[in-house]
Amino acid sequence: MRHGASAFPAVLERRGRFVVARELFARTTGPSRGQLSVSTGRSGAGPGDLVLVSITPTRRGGRAEIVRRLGRPDIARDVIEALMIDRGLARGFDARVEREARDASGGGEAGRRDLRALPTFTIDPVAARDFDDAISAERTAAGTVCVWVHIADVSAYVAPGSLVDREARRRATSVYVPGGVEPMLPTALSNEKCSLVPGEDRLALSVELELAGARVVRAAFTRSLIRSDERLDYDRVDRIFAGNQKLREPWAAALAAAREAARALGERRRQRGGLEVEGSEPEFGFDRSGQVRSVRIPEQTESHRLIEHLMIAANEQVAKLLSERGEPTLYRVHEEPDHAGVERLVAALASLGIPTPAVGEHLGPSEAGELVGLISQAVDRHVKASGRGRRAFSSLILRSLKQAYYSPRNIGHAGLRSARYCHFTSPIRRYPDLVCHRALLSAIGAGEQGPSAAELGELGQWTSLREREAVDVERAADDIARCFLLERENDDRVWDGEVVGLIGAGVFVAFGDGYEGMLPVRRMRGDWWELNEERTILHGTRAGATIRLGDPIGVRVRSIEAVRGRVELEPA
Repeated sequence: MRHGASAFPAVLERRGRFVVARELFARTTGPSRGQLSVSTGRSGAGPGDLVLVSITPTRRGGRAEIVRRLGRPDIARDVIEALMIDRGLARGFDARVEREARDASGGGEAGRRDLRALPTFTIDPVAARDFDDAISAERTAAGTVCVWVHIADVSAYVAPGSLVDREARRRATSVYVPGGVEPMLPTALSNEKCSLVPGEDRLALSVELELAGARVVRAAFTRSLIRSDERLDYDRVDRIFAGNQKLREPWAAALAAAREAARALGERRRQRGGLEVEGSEPEFGFDRSGQVRSVRIPEQTESHRLIEHLMIAANEQVAKLLSERGEPTLYRVHEEPDHAGVERLVAALASLGIPTPAVGEHLGPSEAGELVGLISQAVDRHVKASGRGRRAFSSLILRSLKQAYYSPRNIGHAGLRSARYCHFTSPIRRYPDLVCHRALLSAIGAGEQGPSAAELGELGQWTSLREREAVDVERAADDIARCFLLERENDDRVWDGEVVGLIGAGVFVAFGDGYEGMLPVRRMRGDWWELNEERTILHGTRAGATIRLGDPIGVRVRSIEAVRGRVELEPA
């Protein structure tokens, strides 16, 4: 996301009579700025501070000036803030954009279906602030289940071509880092007017699905007025499902009906060969000073799967309608894997002794995608039986797949085994979802102009690029947060770890509660290590020892570079 700006984060250091600014993050492209002499002037910053420095061109090359103080390089939140600035994130909105967001009215309640009488709830992480989606559900007299997926009607507040729309399009996605966020929309919309908070009337776009088991027998789409009765979180819902917390009306029956529908949808997805690859984002806790105090890797439980399956069903039905009516939009597409990729996956798993379905000699793209789904289910069963290897083996599966992206051309979603799929359920944080909202409203005659087909090709490429850049920032920030916490917790102990990756130079090990580090082969004295062709096993050529993906391993922390997000390990 770095756009070549001349401003960059730096740490102030004293060098004799002078104060110099040392660039905080090493550049991967272009010349390093190294150390530049600066004047602290009226900045209020001094040696040891983390600052934002700009370079003003001069005849002699340039003059470095302090733009503002960012904090301290030994405070995790300040370093993560510096990372976001370094990667080109704006860290705020223009005053005109903020004003337009505050003044947006949404057009009122006229012409909307009033669904406020439906028992409605949201389910999100405990720390969530923006609530895109809410759920209503009920069993019918005919034995079916009706589910309403209510999505914040962002399009009512953000007109195409408006200042807010242009800025949202430029950002394309929200970027979530430990302790902070770079939102796609101003707070007046993302956390207030568009957020489906409990007890407040909200404008929504509702997808009504009537389900006979997992079969959608009827789908309807409408602009609506809703009111959430309860803000639930994943942990609370899991306690309810486990019988450790009582259900409460008016949303208790709705939750039970939604659970029934989600279970049926999940079973159908499994039967049609959908990928079984679990992954969780770490959740960090901070204290008031900005230091990381905890990290948790949430388990993907039934409450997560409930929301996942209902959102997937809504996305599929929106994509189905838009496809059938020829309405231009952005689809979320995922191409089928190729034969060679599947063969490499099977060979890698076979080298680890994990049984997989056989690969046919003539395997077409569709068959390849279906086979990867079956392989992922076999791996899931192996992980549950052995109690190890979830992350390592999931990475093998993901590396065999092509990357999903946004496109105006519908080619289906291989990972979900879905013929038509789009992103519709998160318009507060993803621009392609807002595009789909406008397309749907145009398709159902709700008075909105749909997106222009001529611009969607370029828009798909742009939003896909921004998504990948956001993921890179989020991962780098997670690594920094982990390192700061590890600096506090590490005490020369032996950590129980698991091998999650292998390269010729060493072993990537996950250890503790969400930590990861690199164990270089140069630290493993007494043998000469060679990586097998499948990149799943390191063989010791002298003693015959092996290190395999998923193996348990004991390690000690040798060094931590918090700003770079790097941990070097040594054998225990």
